[in-house]
Amino acid sequence: MKNKIKVFKKLIPQLAFLSLLLSIGITFIASCTSDQKPQDTEAIAEEHNDAKFDNAKERDAQFLVAAAEINLEEIKLGQLAQTNSSTTNVKELGRMMETEHSKSLKTLDSLATKKQITVPASLTANGQQAYNKLMNKSGVEFDKEYCAMMVNGHKDAVKKFEKASTDSADPEIRAWATSMLPALRKHLDMSITCQKECEKM
Repeated sequence: MKNKIKVFKKLIPQLAFLSLLLSIGITFIASCTSDQKPQDTEAIAEEHNDAKFDNAKERDAQFLVAAAEINLEEIKLGQLAQTNSSTTNVKELGRMMETEHSKSLKTLDSLATKKQITVPASLTANGQQAYNKLMNKSGVEFDKEYCAMMVNGHKDAVKKFEKASTDSADPEIRAWATSMLPALRKHLDMSITCQKECEKM
């Protein structure tokens, strides 16, 4: 019995050391896990769609993912314009973008659900990057940068929607893309007008 107690006493420091190592290991793993960046919502949506679709339907899915990304970004940047802008015109542009792209996103979500296509539900990495670029700007500096983003973004959006309106394999997606084009062209014209006004400041 005494021998067993002696052996146990000798093991206590070793057990304590092993316990300490285990504790450090768990803490390290937990810290590594918590430091991981959240996955991009666009990438998640595309992974889901890649697993479900192929060829033409996959291209349609990619278009709806891109359309959702556009809407989510315009909504978020429009909200920012209403607080950070120094001019009425830019504030109004931001308000209009938030309202109209929110409506567009609602119809898009319904269409995507019907077609069993996964689209981002929150701002993508690209959208967040654009938001971060504008977030700390204000006044004239903000107005010029925001209008430039709206012009470039809507030029790109019009191209994507024009392509989908003729190339999409799904007639309902083609029809939806076609129905969105007049509003997108109007947004582009308004953004160009606003940009020209900002350049005079």
